[in-house]
Amino acid sequence: MAINTEELRKKFEERLSQIRNTVEAEGLRVEYLGKKGYVSALLADLKNITGEEKKNAGQIINDAKQFIEKRLAEKQTEIAAAEEQRLIDSAERYDPSLPTDLQLGSYHPITLIQRRVEDIFSSMGFIVENYSEIVDDYHCFEALNIPKHHPARDMQDTFYLDNGQLLKTHTSAAQNYIMEKYGAPVRAIFPGRCFRNESTDACHENTFFQLEGIMIDEDISISNLIYFMKTMLSEVFEQDITVRLRPGFFPFVEPGFELDISCTICHGKGCPSCKNSGWLELCPCGMIHPNVLKYGGIDPEKYTGFAFGLGLTRLAMMKYGIKDIRMLNSGNLKALSQFTGR
Repeated sequence: MAINTEELRKKFEERLSQIRNTVEAEGLRVEYLGKKGYVSALLADLKNITGEEKKNAGQIINDAKQFIEKRLAEKQTEIAAAEEQRLIDSAERYDPSLPTDLQLGSYHPITLIQRRVEDIFSSMGFIVENYSEIVDDYHCFEALNIPKHHPARDMQDTFYLDNGQLLKTHTSAAQNYIMEKYGAPVRAIFPGRCFRNESTDACHENTFFQLEGIMIDEDISISNLIYFMKTMLSEVFEQDITVRLRPGFFPFVEPGFELDISCTICHGKGCPSCKNSGWLELCPCGMIHPNVLKYGGIDPEKYTGFAFGLGLTRLAMMKYGIKDIRMLNSGNLKALSQFTGR
């Protein structure tokens, strides 16, 4: 059975020539490289081929895949340049005679902590990725081993849109996307804003920031997870931090844990920020469930991996001694500006 990808490339080029923005480019990527895309279908057909012919067919399909990835990357660069030029062309002409305000702006505390954590993980070989705030049910739940009507969904009451999509409830929603994009082995982190229908108090908000991380390779264990988390926390706080690891249930990891940090606001004595427990839940984590690896196209018999969901909002509170989470979304510039440079 011969594999001919020339027609596939020709149709792809025709579709690519019609792409005008990043949304359309992502749709084309899913259509050809997604789990149910054309390339995946060709790979699935390899089971019907044997011997040397199968090896040759696999190489042909892989060449086509690389061609599509390269052309998509070129198109995205072209679109970005065009969008930047449109902004330049539409901008108002700068008037140097206008009076200036010498008071400079400042970075938000969460931006500061996010950049610090990104730098730390980048130095340890992790890729930094972005992901959409609007996701579908499959990526937010089903690809994470959370089927419809699973009770774990009750803890993530969220905001659904009229088209059936939703505002992502956790950065874990990007796990399947990252696995399909990079395969294994992979080290990646992906920060983002999350949304839940929460009753707000000193330590809960309906809009907050997380940073998800995964590491997948052969012979990955819990020891690797503990090492990377301890290294990150010691770098962020510039001192040894007391942490505890306790069992926790999350459908997308097995075994699962809650990594808690001793409250740096009350120093473990108990306060509203830590619900008077002396501890603040910072990082749900664990070994990636075999089902989640399968959904991402990774062989769980060969590879293992860990995942963690770091609360950037809570980490910022601990780092800067912020006692009430609601201050971070308050827009109070006088309160927020004091953390720049710390």
